[in-house]
Amino acid sequence: MSTPNKKTKKPLTIEQKINRRNFISFASFAILAGGAYEGWRWLYKSPKEAAGGITAGARKPLRKALNKTELLFRRVFSDNHLVKTYPKSMAAKHVRVNSDIGIEAAKKFDPATWKLQVKKKGGEVLQVSLQELMALPKTEIIYDFKCVEGWDQISHWAGVKFSDFIKQYQLDDYAKMEYVGMETPDNGYYVGLDMPSAMHPQTLLAYEMNDKLLPLEHGAPLRLIIPVKYGIKNLKRIGTITFSNTRPRDYWAEEGYDYYSGL
Repeated sequence: MSTPNKKTKKPLTIEQKINRRNFISFASFAILAGGAYEGWRWLYKSPKEAAGGITAGARKPLRKALNKTELLFRRVFSDNHLVKTYPKSMAAKHVRVNSDIGIEAAKKFDPATWKLQVKKKGGEVLQVSLQELMALPKTEIIYDFKCVEGWDQISHWAGVKFSDFIKQYQLDDYAKMEYVGMETPDNGYYVGLDMPSAMHPQTLLAYEMNDKLLPLEHGAPLRLIIPVKYGIKNLKRIGTITFSNTRPRDYWAEEGYDYYSGL
C-alpha cells in the first residue's frame, strides 16, 4: 500500500522574507515603546520626595535608583583611576561661566578680606589666608570639565591638592569621616562630597586659571576643582569647609539632582 506524497512547502520570496522581518521588527519596537511609555507614566505618577531633606524633588523610584548607582560607583572608585589630562596648548583661552549662584555680588566682593574657614570639633574654626595656601606645593591640571547640561570644555587650573591641605593643617582625623561639606561665604551655594572623591589626587583647592589668579566670576579667591565629579559639585568661592559622617546639604540634590554626581 503506497503512502501519498506530502506537499512540499513553497519557499518564501525575497519580498515575503523582507515583509516578515519588517513585521517582526515593527512589532518588537511597538512592544518596547509601549513598555517604555508605561514605565515613564508609572514613574511620572509615582510620589516625589518630601521637601526639606538632604535630597528632594526627584520621584522616589528615581532617587532609589540613583542611590543604588552611587553605591556601585563607590565600590569601584579608586585613587588609581585618574581623569585624562591634556597639554596646556589645548586649554580654552575663554573659560565658560555657567552660573553665579552664591557669587551674585561678585563685583562687590573684596578677595583681600577673605579667609577660608574650616570648622572643627568643639566650635574651633581654622582660618587660612590665600597667601598661606599659595605657600603650599602647587599642582596644575588641564582636563575636560563636564557639565550635567551636556557641554564640556578643556580648562587649565592650579592650586593646592585637597589631600595636601589636609596634611598641612593636620586634619587627618577629619579625613577619616565620610563627607566634606563646602559653602560659599554668603551660604547661597553649597555642596556635599564623599570623602574618597574629595581626597582623590586630582581634587584641588584652586586659586589660578590659565596661569592667573581666578577672576571673580570664576570664584576668586578659591574654588573647588574636582575632576571626578560633574560641574555642579565644583563650588566657586569656598567660604567654609566642614566634615561629618552624615550627608551635608547639597544645593542641586535638594532640587532633585543626583547627590553623588560622579563621572
